[in-house]
Amino acid sequence: MDPIPTLDVFILTFNAAKRQIHVPAFARHLYNAFGQNASHLPELVVISLQEMAPLAHGFIGSYMLNSYFQRYESAVNLAAAKFAAEVEHQNLAKDHPYTLVTTRNVGMTGIILFARNPDMVKHLRATEIGFGAGDMANKGAVGLRLQYNKINADDSLLASTELTFVSAHLAAMEWNLEKRNKNWESIASGLLFDDPKKYAESQERRFANQDNSEFEAQQALLSQDRTEKSLHDISIYKPTSHLFVAGDLNYRISKSAPTLDSVFPDRNPDSTVENSNHFSHFLARDQLTAEKAAGRALHGLSEAEIKFPPTYKLVLSPKSKPHVGPDCVGDEDDDMDELEWSWALHRWPGWCDRILFQEIPWWAREIVGNRRMNILAYNSLPPVRSSDHKAVFLRVEVPMLQSQCLEPPDSAIQVELRAQSVGSLPDPRVLLPFPIDVQSWERRAQIRKWESTIGWSMLISQSKESLVMFLTLLIVGIGTWWYRSR
Repeated sequence: MDPIPTLDVFILTFNAAKRQIHVPAFARHLYNAFGQNASHLPELVVISLQEMAPLAHGFIGSYMLNSYFQRYESAVNLAAAKFAAEVEHQNLAKDHPYTLVTTRNVGMTGIILFARNPDMVKHLRATEIGFGAGDMANKGAVGLRLQYNKINADDSLLASTELTFVSAHLAAMEWNLEKRNKNWESIASGLLFDDPKKYAESQERRFANQDNSEFEAQQALLSQDRTEKSLHDISIYKPTSHLFVAGDLNYRISKSAPTLDSVFPDRNPDSTVENSNHFSHFLARDQLTAEKAAGRALHGLSEAEIKFPPTYKLVLSPKSKPHVGPDCVGDEDDDMDELEWSWALHRWPGWCDRILFQEIPWWAREIVGNRRMNILAYNSLPPVRSSDHKAVFLRVEVPMLQSQCLEPPDSAIQVELRAQSVGSLPDPRVLLPFPIDVQSWERRAQIRKWESTIGWSMLISQSKESLVMFLTLLIVGIGTWWYRSR
């Protein structure tokens, strides 16, 4: 059997606490992350962001978010250029090893895609959903789907595979466990890469036009099967696409707030497991692990072994904090030393920041010799001054399997139904965990119109300068209208 090419992917998730990052400090952490169990740069870099900017900026959109996205682009390329020079021993032109392929956001939740070779990224699509207050995007998820190609020296196609990336921010607070699960249901049923209504309406027209003949009834059933497959394929669980979900999923280790005598995990990652307070002992209380095992959330997703302490909620010691403004994080020299931090005592710490993936399905492993995702690293970055979260990254080599290999066989449904009957959880690439929300695109389009208005209103109310700018634009607009209407 010929070796299957792999795609080297680096995924990072970070809750930025509505502040811009300090580029040199973040780049130093990325540089170290690139070198964990690897001596070369990844081919794709995906950054999942939550609370990437203030809510008003997120609602307004790209006009207000470009400066935030640009800082991550600078940090990634600063880290990569240093890595290329010092580890790969090559100097890359213009110090830009990565090309920014796209940025997307829904409210304060964003996603950024970088590629070493952007020409290999094909058929890029994006989608979004909000499930905050009134289904607005103060909480939500944004997705990217793409095809990645590899070519031979003679420019012939070597391999091609499809990938889906989801960046999500679920409900906060310890007691909101059920709401987090409901947020996940919204993602699984409504984060869709095409308007589901056109498929459902097409199906309704076919049924309306059929007569009572046996042939027409059979055709209607076949049509229904095709419609269900089409709806499945626009969901995050498209069977022929590798799926990765990253974000501040907000799952904690308790449903109630800590008390004065609560014992917190040891913050030292080097402390011994024999220590009764070692953070690894608290993983048994992790809500996400329990909800996933019970089939209530993150259906069909796997996770690499967690070997890092909880990533939230951090408090920096006073002597670690320089005098800074609301969107600044101090001078470069301020971030050279390791920061001193502790747990916030009013919140249970938790592994809120996670990256999960779908493993190669059983039917494909039988074809390709039991190939699986090759996890190179799963770890957290050191803390930064601007956030009470640690960033988390996953480095993975993805087998570049063709769609015909990942497509479930006809027998898959019966196999999964039998497994379900004895208590196993079905693979969502075969049986979706929730029905597709046919109204999701239409509802999102309606709510998005309000978000921009709300964002500008919030921004204007917060700043005299913004109010002056708004009034100036209003006067100019009225003057232009009056002049043209004369």
